[in-house]
Amino acid sequence: MKKGLFMLASSSGFLAVALGAFAAHGLKAVTTPELIKIFDVGVEYQFYHTFALIAVALAGNWVKSPLLDWAAWLFIAGILLFSGSLYLYALTGVKVLGIITPMGGFCFLVGWALLASSMWRHRTDDL
Repeated sequence: MKKGLFMLASSSGFLAVALGAFAAHGLKAVTTPELIKIFDVGVEYQFYHTFALIAVALAGNWVKSPLLDWAAWLFIAGILLFSGSLYLYALTGVKVLGIITPMGGFCFLVGWALLASSMWRHRTDDL
């Protein structure tokens, strides 16, 4: 297992729970319901990709591929760019931050493709 990656994923999960609670309770007094929904999308995608990071960390037990490392880095970049830009937009209302969000989505897509490719290339009889 990739211990450092698993620890990072665990921290991301903790942060996603904390941010979700903040959105549910703390944001109501300072922003609009529309911006809270945007913040929630950031939390949702952070959770999805936290689980993806855990999968990559566990896959490291039997698959040794640089594609796994690249997938992990792209999931991390995606969380920062996609979720991070949504968090900042919801907190500041600065719409230009929306330009960053698709870059994070692209990182997520490529990360998933690399995760699948690393599994495809791994030679095993297990199924």
